[in-house]
Amino acid sequence: MKSLAPLLLALAALSCAAEELPSSAPLFAATLSDPEDTPVALEKFRGKPLIVNFWARWCGPCRQEIPALQKLRNAYRKEGLEVIGIGIEDKPEAVREFARAYDMDYPVLLAKEQGIPLMQALGNSKAGLPFTVVIDRQGRMVARKLGLMQAADLAGAAETVLRK
Repeated sequence: MKSLAPLLLALAALSCAAEELPSSAPLFAATLSDPEDTPVALEKFRGKPLIVNFWARWCGPCRQEIPALQKLRNAYRKEGLEVIGIGIEDKPEAVREFARAYDMDYPVLLAKEQGIPLMQALGNSKAGLPFTVVIDRQGRMVARKLGLMQAADLAGAAETVLRK
């Protein structure tokens, strides 16, 4: 019974952390712009397992993370996973060029003035980047991380959200 104690403590910590996650409602209520400056209601992504990554062109760790996000989308696309990149940007042309340079073939959106308030509503009180949230098919946030996510962490997040 002694060997179960650390496992039980870890499970309790995870369940407490899950209860503290904010609602994903602000994400689905948002309408952002695509790189052509066309409005996109994020409600259209409801019901899909999502990895939502907030980034900026000037953010070194964001640039480092993007290839792993691209590989993740390619690996799990057939299982229904959607990766969404939300740039804390306001210039569509600059985002188009950046997305092309980084081969970002997943949905890329510009947050414009909504970026920082949206990140804060999703639990990123520091408004730091990169910031990633993981949302299940029921629209619940199941994980979030401020800072660089490694490929293995992203794959683990994808596996988790695809099982739910």
